Amino acid sequence: MVKKKEFDPKVQWAKFIGVLVLYLLFLYWVGSWWGLLVIPFIFDVYITKKIKWQWWKEAEKPVKFVMSWIDALVFALVAVYFINQFFFQNYVIPSSSLEKSLLTGDYLFVSKVSYGPRIPQTPLTMPLTQHTLPVVECKSYIEWPHWDYRRVKGLGNVQLNDIVVFNYPAGDTICTALQYQTEYYNLCYGYGIGNYPNMPNPDNLTAEQRLKLYNEIYETGKKIIADHPQEFGEIDTRPTDRRENYVKRCVGLPGQTLQIKDHVVYLDGKANKEPDNVQYTYELRLKRHFTDEEMEKWGITQEELVSLNNNGYMPLTNRVVSEMKACGDLIDGISFHYDRETWSLYPQNGNYHWTRDNYGPIWIPKKGASINLSLENLPMYERCIRAYEGNDLQVRDGKIFINGKPASQYTFKLDYYWMMGDNRHNSADSRYWGFVPEDHIVGKPIFIWWSSDPDRNGFGGIRWSRIGSIVDNIK
Repeated sequence: MVKKKEFDPKVQWAKFIGVLVLYLLFLYWVGSWWGLLVIPFIFDVYITKKIKWQWWKEAEKPVKFVMSWIDALVFALVAVYFINQFFFQNYVIPSSSLEKSLLTGDYLFVSKVSYGPRIPQTPLTMPLTQHTLPVVECKSYIEWPHWDYRRVKGLGNVQLNDIVVFNYPAGDTICTALQYQTEYYNLCYGYGIGNYPNMPNPDNLTAEQRLKLYNEIYETGKKIIADHPQEFGEIDTRPTDRRENYVKRCVGLPGQTLQIKDHVVYLDGKANKEPDNVQYTYELRLKRHFTDEEMEKWGITQEELVSLNNNGYMPLTNRVVSEMKACGDLIDGISFHYDRETWSLYPQNGNYHWTRDNYGPIWIPKKGASINLSLENLPMYERCIRAYEGNDLQVRDGKIFINGKPASQYTFKLDYYWMMGDNRHNSADSRYWGFVPEDHIVGKPIFIWWSSDPDRNGFGGIRWSRIGSIVDNIK
């Protein structure tokens, strides 16, 4: 028979005081004193022991066995929830938008403390899930209670050219069908344009007429999607902190004016430093196939080969372009691929004729700063005003109304950022869905703790040289 542990007042009081100090420091940090209600229970755990927290230890064997596992599981889930919410979480690179800086299959240690963790807006959620429970495919969170945005003080703020993890801004409305979950707004405009009768030339319309036209196009596409749930699923919404996690590089800060000229990003008229491994798409004619050594040396992926075979072009870094040209027997011709697509870029109701390589100028909103509103620039900022800052915005008789009052100016309540991928011609970024509000910022990747190549299996697919790499060193 196991002897019952004797109560040692000195040890228990020391434990209680230590835990209490740490707990009070945490409450002070997050600025929420509702947590003081928990202190009597902490006191009971260490001192009074009136509540039998582990009653099951005195139960019969089957109950004791099951409850021991439940106890361990609950503790683990609570600990993971707490750590992920306030300190750090894991993030895996799912796509090639940051190639060759961060690679598909890189696992990142993402610090919440770097920019300050957000107080959870939807606190009742299952740990280790973002928005959907695996297998059962249902929501992994409960939308009530829903708390307003508030961020705890962190070690610093988002800096220019930081790589940042954030919630996908256009993920507030989704189609529940998996393949369309990040495409709702793009689908509305796409199907709307394709099914709009007698489409006029927007260039021949006034700003007011264009806004009305694009609104009709959007509503047409929205109805088509709603009428085909068998393909698109139901139309649903997601709170800010439950939207998809994206990772990009911040190339524009609040208050800066951004413009892309001949694929180079300019801020307030000055060229921003391009990432060391920035990629652009090149049209490529080969004399022969790549060798395995060349594939490995230049980091050519199967996705890039598919693009070359199907489209005649693929993304390349400046270094690889130079080395390919130096191989006399490899290429028959190489040239920069310019994409002149305009309609899918943000804002889709702006008719600005911008492209991925020639975009803007566009001013990035800053908290407390005001801007003069007009029907010409409204498409750039209406989503910030309406969706991100919760105002009722309407256009009537050629005038802008915000919350029922005529408005010629607007003062922003949040800071905004401009995010882009280093794989500039293969990145769904701010050029497609606009500004990233500060309340969408999740954290800063610190280092790569694991990396595996999805094109290779087994030990051969482990990228040993990348494990432990510091993300801040990826310039």
